[in-house]
Amino acid sequence: MEIFAYRKRDGKLTKDYSVEDIPRLLKDPDNIVWIDIQEIDEQAEIILTGTFGFDPILVQDAKQSSNHPKIQDFPRYLFFTVHGLKEETTPYNFVTKEIDGFLGENFLVTHHNEDSRSIEETKQSILKNPSMLHKGVDYLLYQILDRIIDSYISITDEFNKKISEIEDRILESEQIDETILEEIMSLKRSVARLSRIGSRQERVLYRLSHGEFSLIQKSNIPPYLDVYDHLLRVVALAESYRDLVNSLFNLHFNVITIKTNEAIKIMTIISTIMLPLSLIAGIYGMNFENMPELKTRYGYFVVLGVMVLIAILLLIYFWRKGWLFTISEHKSIKNRKGNTSINPSQNIISTNSDTQR
Repeated sequence: MEIFAYRKRDGKLTKDYSVEDIPRLLKDPDNIVWIDIQEIDEQAEIILTGTFGFDPILVQDAKQSSNHPKIQDFPRYLFFTVHGLKEETTPYNFVTKEIDGFLGENFLVTHHNEDSRSIEETKQSILKNPSMLHKGVDYLLYQILDRIIDSYISITDEFNKKISEIEDRILESEQIDETILEEIMSLKRSVARLSRIGSRQERVLYRLSHGEFSLIQKSNIPPYLDVYDHLLRVVALAESYRDLVNSLFNLHFNVITIKTNEAIKIMTIISTIMLPLSLIAGIYGMNFENMPELKTRYGYFVVLGVMVLIAILLLIYFWRKGWLFTISEHKSIKNRKGNTSINPSQNIISTNSDTQR
């Protein structure tokens, strides 16, 4: 448990208070108190339910790690749940961690069972620049949410790269790659989770950014609107990525079908050429005594020449029909890819330098 207190009258930020100092800090309306709890043990539970007077059901809810993003309004405080990204999150394995919190007039209590990079970065930020807390405890919450959503923007860039990479592999692979389908399925699950978490988190930020709660000062509404706008872009990207991943399924199966058809076409051509040659060989392989040209001196070479001529004529016929020596369809698609591919991030979200604040 870490306890921070900022005194507005002298602009001083102090940390490492003891739990006995919490009631004194809360009584002074000039203080802004932030308590960060990584594990709600018995002592922390007594503080939350006793000192702060939070509903015991909400405290038990915060102890669990299976809650969806949400926000609830109570007479003296707000209870919220949001989801940050775990360090091991990748486009193939999209995993989140729950962050719960209580926001009051002069306090913020956050809880997370796992380390949170967003919260740690916020701690370092306020220690370097304590004056930002002069804007209020709701501005402190904005700092945390802003970093959480920034991490979502970073992972959407990774999704875009992986989708393009798989598309290139599908088109450039000479052999059928069985691992591609597994990767597409992993991407599909991750995109679905990104879309689901993002849309639920969007409702939380919508309520925070549209003046629904009195604990959010009007002067701090614009920063919340900025975070909400970034989350809207993430949700829009997730929807576009869902369509792109579905298109990867179609592309993958179409390429497999084309390659299978090419193999069948080659086998059919070979079989067609071999059929008349087998017929000739079969006829002259019969053990009849009286057969034309059977005793001829050059009969063997004549028959071989006829068979070669038939094979050449059939090859010419297949070539004129366009069945031989043509560019495969999936290679043509690959050559046109540079002109037809769509990068959704160019239409929905700006570059990384544009999103940094």
